[in-house]
Amino acid sequence: MKRNETSNALLRDAEISQHCELKGGYREIILKCPDVASAVAPGQFAHLRVPHLEHRILRRPFSIFKAEDGYLVIIYKCVGVGTEMLAKAEVGEKLSVLGPLGNGFPYPASGVTPVLVGGGYGAAALYMTAKRSNAHGIVFLGGRTQEDLLCVEDFKLLGWDVAVATEDGSLGKQGLITELLDAWLAKRSMAGNAFEFFACGPHGMLKAVGERAVSTGSKGWLSMDRPMGCGVGACLACVQKIRQESGQWEYERICKDGPVFECRDICWDDCGGAE
Repeated sequence: MKRNETSNALLRDAEISQHCELKGGYREIILKCPDVASAVAPGQFAHLRVPHLEHRILRRPFSIFKAEDGYLVIIYKCVGVGTEMLAKAEVGEKLSVLGPLGNGFPYPASGVTPVLVGGGYGAAALYMTAKRSNAHGIVFLGGRTQEDLLCVEDFKLLGWDVAVATEDGSLGKQGLITELLDAWLAKRSMAGNAFEFFACGPHGMLKAVGERAVSTGSKGWLSMDRPMGCGVGACLACVQKIRQESGQWEYERICKDGPVFECRDICWDDCGGAE
């Protein structure tokens, strides 16, 4: 169901303050951009024009990890031409930032335990939800290997419980993060605990988290992903089938109506392999 659209996007030139490699091909870039940083809500994203790639007119969307003290922090992975060129950008360079964009995560409701589930660099998009929540909960972080587990210490420093799983068993429990989530839920659901889920990661993981939310009678807020063109809802390249109050579905724009939707509103047959 359509949510209120955001209209606080700003276009600014941001100076690169720090830029470093983390692990496993992941990198962190810190941008000095006070106006944008002060306006960011949890789960929103920024659209960056990559330096030295002017012949490609499309910007690249990136989830915002942190927005503090006038700085934006973004974690990304080199997966194509755009991110490979971004990795070459140096401290002191400026790049164009359009943001914050999209409808992000709501604040956790009172009286429930917030449960955050992140896969790979999806963990970064959940950090501000944890930081700005009035109540501490638990964060489940998963990845193929330990190289894909990000932000673990950042969540711990906020005072949240953190549970990790890797598919190869190199760190934490071996298996899918949803298996660890199921074991945790089994102990607490019988005690009558109430939950609210927040997730960002691969489509298969998002669908699985949504199923857990439904089975426990909980809200499940999922950050969806689609290749984006304009990032502001004009090009209609990132549409997703979303159920409406009428019971029918309509295409909504992930970049503007989302990226976060409640799990019951998502038509999963339109998620490209989520099944």
